[in-house]
Amino acid sequence: MCGICGELRFDEEQPNLGALGRMLRRLERRGPDNEGSYADGPLAFGHRRLSIIDLSERSNQPMVDDQLGLVLVFNGTIYNYPQLRAELIRRGYQFFSDGDSEVILKAYAEWGEQCLEKLHGMFAFAIWDKCKKSLLLARDRMGIKPLYYSVTGRRLLFASNPQALLAAGGVDRSIDPVALHHHFTLHAVVPAPRTVLSGVRKLVPGTSLRFDSTGAVDERRYWSLRASRPQQALSEWEWHEAIHGALRKAVQRRMTIADVPVGVLLSGGLDSSLLVALLAEAGVSDLMTFSVGFDDMPEEKGSEFEFSDQVVARYGTRHHKFRIANDSVLQRLPEAVGAMAEPMVGQDAVAFYLLSEQVSRHVKVVQSGQGADEVFGGYFWYARMQQEQGSDLQRFRNHYFDRDHAEYREMIDPAYLGHDYTAERIAELLAEPGAETFLDRVLRMDVTTLIVDDPVKRVDNMTMAWGLEARVPFLDHELVQLAATMPPELKLKSGGKHVLKTIARGLLPDTVIDRPKGYFPVPALKYVRGEFYDFMHAILSSDACRQRRLYQPAYVDKLLAEPEQHFTRILGSKLWHLALLEFWLQTNVDAPAA
Repeated sequence: MCGICGELRFDEEQPNLGALGRMLRRLERRGPDNEGSYADGPLAFGHRRLSIIDLSERSNQPMVDDQLGLVLVFNGTIYNYPQLRAELIRRGYQFFSDGDSEVILKAYAEWGEQCLEKLHGMFAFAIWDKCKKSLLLARDRMGIKPLYYSVTGRRLLFASNPQALLAAGGVDRSIDPVALHHHFTLHAVVPAPRTVLSGVRKLVPGTSLRFDSTGAVDERRYWSLRASRPQQALSEWEWHEAIHGALRKAVQRRMTIADVPVGVLLSGGLDSSLLVALLAEAGVSDLMTFSVGFDDMPEEKGSEFEFSDQVVARYGTRHHKFRIANDSVLQRLPEAVGAMAEPMVGQDAVAFYLLSEQVSRHVKVVQSGQGADEVFGGYFWYARMQQEQGSDLQRFRNHYFDRDHAEYREMIDPAYLGHDYTAERIAELLAEPGAETFLDRVLRMDVTTLIVDDPVKRVDNMTMAWGLEARVPFLDHELVQLAATMPPELKLKSGGKHVLKTIARGLLPDTVIDRPKGYFPVPALKYVRGEFYDFMHAILSSDACRQRRLYQPAYVDKLLAEPEQHFTRILGSKLWHLALLEFWLQTNVDAPAA
């Protein structure tokens, strides 16, 4: 719902208010409704607001509670704030606003950092304690809302995106070799806390950081996901009923907690279509839905309108269908890359960007189906991993890694070479306790780590670039916790997402449920030819790319010579991976601080 930023000095100097202003300018699109700032000794806060709950100025931020001696900047939505507010009133607190932001302040005053365990929602926030001169940074359990920071011996900077940090100045822009390895191995996922830039870090989901005015820091992990069977075994029908109830509750929460209309991004796939069905089941009427499609290509259709239209006809939604010409995709691609907090190789990012532009003209909030595949085992590679023999790492990497380390050595300049960092990190994640079987370990890692920096980040970035908040019911942490205890074999039935398909039966047309899994069609960026090939060739042949010397020329030449012959294990274009990172660096990093 917002963009947040701030600076905390450790050297007895005052925060740079000019730098704060530059950060705020880079966050304007995340919060077009109001701007605010606050300074207190070594601390300065900035906030850009997207007004969704309590539209009055009483909920503007930074929010200062002089009685409690606390100041807040907050991005996100707390879905259980009415219940928490009622409990805090019973405990004697008085409120001056009607939104969820003040509830966080009062909850922190009452329960300290343990308040994080009571918050149900998506959030990234900072709380300044004026008396203790301490700063708390916190991020939600699933990492739905972003929080980046840069820390040196002199100061801490934090913001909702790296572009704001870079605009402040004084941030190390060099490439992190470990993150670079992750980027090219895990299709642009760099697990927190790293990013591809050495001077920029991101808060681990389900974690808080507390800084004092000397720079001393304390990290606390307040949530982790267990993936093991419940003490009492459930039948398949009992699982069906439990998941149906939890999902219905998650969808309703995200529809009712808003003082503005809420729509649904309807792709025509099972996940988003099920959201529409569940809202109708809950009695929601006059629902607005939105779909986007592109021009057809000889090899495939450029839209899924044939499926989304069936859902619209069944439930009578107030539907908005946008068709975008393929030739506009490349024209608008630089804008989409400029909105990426980190480089993203998913080609549907530009589709989400262009769809969000249109949707933001009608609503401020939408529900979206991201997370269902990871939570309920919908991707084809899960079943293949399950059938594989060997160590956990071998079974995972053979069906997921974009490149093995040998190919990475062939691709990257020797200056950035090191260990097989990704194999080491994935082995650590898979070895964490609390998961019963191999597939439990894979799905837990995907839900808590990999998804955060792929579809979740992509949807937040592309929607918030247009002042549009996306809510993701499939990543409701109570639903995720329940699903993690379900036997993985039950998830993989019916070709994946078995329980969602059984819930949908009777609510959706069978043609939507039983269709092969689709992906957001963006034909102009799928086929490595024509203008798209010329675009990538120009980037990889540019002076900036040659001077950066990330890639070995022979490897680039090999991909350029056979652009449609080099794909990853999950069918991503290796040429696009190289071009996208370079273009992101040219767009977001090479330019001097504003």
